Amino acid sequence: MVPLSVLDLSPIVQGGSPGESLRTSRALARAAEGLGYKRYWLAEHHNMTGIASAATAVALAYVGEGTSTIRLGAGGVMLPNHAPLIIAEQFGTLEAIYPGRIDLGVGRAPGTDQLTARALRRNLAGGVEQFPQDVMELLAFLQDPQPGQAIRAVPGSGSKVPVWVLGSSLFGAQLAAALGLPFAFASHFAPQMLDQACAVYRAQFAPSELGDRPHLMLGLNLVAADNDDEARFLFTSLQQAFVNLHRGQPGPLPPPREDVDGLLAAATTAPGSPLSQAVVGGPETVRAGLEAFVARHGPDEVIVTAQIFDQAKRVRSLEIAAQARDAPAVAA
Repeated sequence: MVPLSVLDLSPIVQGGSPGESLRTSRALARAAEGLGYKRYWLAEHHNMTGIASAATAVALAYVGEGTSTIRLGAGGVMLPNHAPLIIAEQFGTLEAIYPGRIDLGVGRAPGTDQLTARALRRNLAGGVEQFPQDVMELLAFLQDPQPGQAIRAVPGSGSKVPVWVLGSSLFGAQLAAALGLPFAFASHFAPQMLDQACAVYRAQFAPSELGDRPHLMLGLNLVAADNDDEARFLFTSLQQAFVNLHRGQPGPLPPPREDVDGLLAAATTAPGSPLSQAVVGGPETVRAGLEAFVARHGPDEVIVTAQIFDQAKRVRSLEIAAQARDAPAVAA
């Protein structure tokens, strides 16, 4: 089995608070570290009442204080919202505090609605069209300074924080390949172009000083429990959240409920739907699902995410996934 990592949205549950969510995220990262997960990433979203990781670099600094070995990163920073210099300084600072442990995943989506994007940026000039240039500028700030360079990221300059391109379409795959960067595909919520993006990234990858071969990480919703019925029940929190988001009614993560009429499953897990790649079940189901996902897509790494209402159940899900990762492969 390939290495597993964790993507956390630091969910604010119904009846909870951002502070509780961030403390829970730090505890989750500590648990993931103990279970041998490779990375722990937080995602940037804004004006979302169910997500506590808007100030991603600040949240990562807090998580870093509670961990010691696991790599920490952004999955990701939405670069159109920021000047590349600011992000280089933020993640250069994290690298200075936690040397050798910081990743920086960048995406071109706003991570919010257009009204909030305008509030973040003051105007929408440039935006996603400027993303390739912004990535190259960011890379330059993180590499060794050049003679006569007038503007430097301090901290950041010379830190060589690894930069990943994140994407949910062919655009990100092509950009990562052209720049010789690792690529993370958002198959946990946008699986429609998964196969094409994997193929494009591998076929077009151009080795560079930043990477001599492709490194592909795929997102996967994974909800594991001690049996299939319990896992399906826990999964309904995420299913409800996706339905609410589709209706334009995002909010705190709801508690699980019985999907007695099957409508949640029909809306979210049908072929091509946002959660159609999800692996949900007890230990054997999760093991088989993980093996099938890896065998079909051939990633170098899988980053799992799970919006589970109860923290103890989230940790248990990571435990079961880690056991599946470490188990001997089943003979065909």
